[in-house]
Amino acid sequence: MLERIYKEFRAKMAKTLEVLEQEFARIRTSRANPAILDGVRVNYYDTPTPLKQVASISVPEPRQFTIQPWDRTLLPEVEKALHRAELGLNPRIEANLIRIQIPPLTEERRRELVRLCGKLTEDGRIAVRNLRREANDQVKRLEKDKEISEDDAKTGNKEIQELTDEYIAKLDQLFKKKEAEILEK
Repeated sequence: MLERIYKEFRAKMAKTLEVLEQEFARIRTSRANPAILDGVRVNYYDTPTPLKQVASISVPEPRQFTIQPWDRTLLPEVEKALHRAELGLNPRIEANLIRIQIPPLTEERRRELVRLCGKLTEDGRIAVRNLRREANDQVKRLEKDKEISEDDAKTGNKEIQELTDEYIAKLDQLFKKKEAEILEK
């Protein structure tokens, strides 16, 4: 019984960590990261289509993207989509591709991004604590229904707390890594 609760709890916590990683990937730093273009949708035959599905995205230099649509007639549409996305990027059409230089971040913008990452990390911690409460409630229900003993319930709560601490430490580690990446000049 308890193993099933641990397994569910672990899976939900891993999902929380994965969501935070995805959120962090969308935050622009001074380096070119194709993940910041994930939300860009191109009008492809009157259908909003993710940029990744209509073009190849590469990073030839640390501060530069190149986007090469598979259909050359899409170049103006891709450029419009990049402007509509309001990412603070300046696309430039060159022959059959679009080149984007990543401008360096100002110190004020860096601090803003670190605060945003801190808020996202705190939201992740809150989610983990909510999951802990749910798991502890399940253990209490099992104890109340006499499906597990009082000792097993205490052991279960202790194991759940250890998992909670482990995942909160992983969230903090992820934040520290992203903070260092943002503050890097």
